[in-house]
Amino acid sequence: MYQYLNDVQKNRLFNGVLATVVLLALFLGFKTLNTIKEFSSIGEGVYPANTISVSGKGSVFSIPDTGSFSFTVSEEGKTVKDAQDKASKKMNAILDAIKEMGIEEKDIKTIGYSSNPKYEYQNAICREGYCPPGKQVLLGYEVSQTIAIKVRDTESAGEVLTKVGSLGASNISGLSFVTDDEEAVAAEAREEAIKDAKEKAKILAKSLGVRLGKIVSFNEAGNYPQPFLYGMGGMEAKAVSMDVATPPQLPVGENEIVSNVSITYEVK
Repeated sequence: MYQYLNDVQKNRLFNGVLATVVLLALFLGFKTLNTIKEFSSIGEGVYPANTISVSGKGSVFSIPDTGSFSFTVSEEGKTVKDAQDKASKKMNAILDAIKEMGIEEKDIKTIGYSSNPKYEYQNAICREGYCPPGKQVLLGYEVSQTIAIKVRDTESAGEVLTKVGSLGASNISGLSFVTDDEEAVAAEAREEAIKDAKEKAKILAKSLGVRLGKIVSFNEAGNYPQPFLYGMGGMEAKAVSMDVATPPQLPVGENEIVSNVSITYEVK
């Protein structure tokens, strides 16, 4: 067939075959290079056999700048509306008062609201030796609203507590003093812990006669502080808050933020 083609057709056929051969050669070349790279990287992702692990601890003390507590207003009524009206009137008076004391709207948050029927079990009157079963009798409804408050001026926390109690809050939870930007303090403690671990690693490597390689793992366990609590709970809070006019002194102390880290090094 080739002998029946003219010179132009023969040149086109030759060029086409040549181009196909070149493309095939390039393709095979790229595949070979990729295969070589794959074999050369085998084992790179494997966890090193020779490692040492060290731990470090960092702690930072911070003076709390924010107090927080919650309180509840509960009221009863023959109907849901009656109970809501009573609770709303008392709650609004408390909120207006604490806003006048400098508590901002953003620091006042509802964390619970409930409306529940109240029943009483009444025994039936026995007649001629027969006692019919008793029954549940609806007495009314109870409405409760719980508010959480942040007090950014810690020196006024006692005054705010006293004001809330004097206006009829039925339950005041424990007041806690915390650092508002705790993450920043935790980051500082973490840096101290990492520094401590690195210094220990250098000393250990020198003692063992090895050289530190790259870090292959890192873990942190935070030990966050237990805030100072000022407890005023349940019915006791109601009785005390109505009688005590002098705000209590509430020292904030200081909180310790602790970070514990573990660093594993490859050794050479």
